[in-house]
Amino acid sequence: MQMGLDFNLVEDLVAGVDEVGRGPLCGAVVTAAVILDPQRPILGLNDSKKLTEARREKLFDEICEKALSFCIARAEVEEIDQLNILHATMLAMQRAVEGLSVTPKLALIDGNRCPKLSVPAAPVVKGDSQVPAIAAASILAKVTRDREMAAFELIYPGYGIGGHKGYPTPVHLEALARLGPTPIHRRSFAPVRAAFEARDALASGFGEV
Repeated sequence: MQMGLDFNLVEDLVAGVDEVGRGPLCGAVVTAAVILDPQRPILGLNDSKKLTEARREKLFDEICEKALSFCIARAEVEEIDQLNILHATMLAMQRAVEGLSVTPKLALIDGNRCPKLSVPAAPVVKGDSQVPAIAAASILAKVTRDREMAAFELIYPGYGIGGHKGYPTPVHLEALARLGPTPIHRRSFAPVRAAFEARDALASGFGEV
């Protein structure tokens, strides 16, 4: 049974950075940066996708309590549409690292590229399943974004946002076609753009009648 990553791998003043929400059709991309305290072990850290929701929620509170420093940041839908999702993600990661109350000596970034930072940084492919600090960051980012999606479910009922978290599932795509896009949908993403165009075409058709 996977018990989580070895906390002995934690190094002094090394920040782990991860994001959640690059693929969804709606909502912000959320990032987190975490500097773990080697003297305050957190058992069971792992890639957030490998943990149950209940376990993530429990670890979220423990990370916030025991981390030397953490910061949760984001790039909003408008920024995603202006910059594109990659650049918006880099911006959100930059904000997370800059928001730390303690300056790290190194930032380890999940993935294969790094944002521009004022501290040394290195990418780690599949870092959330290898580096405890990145795993911790993935948990903070995912729990934060999932909570937002649950709230949007109440504001925009009918799309199933609380279930699919904004990802382009058949349920979401059907609702998008039937109900049209909401203010939290990303216009720069093809299925959303198509829904806006369909709505505009319908409106102009009514206008000609």
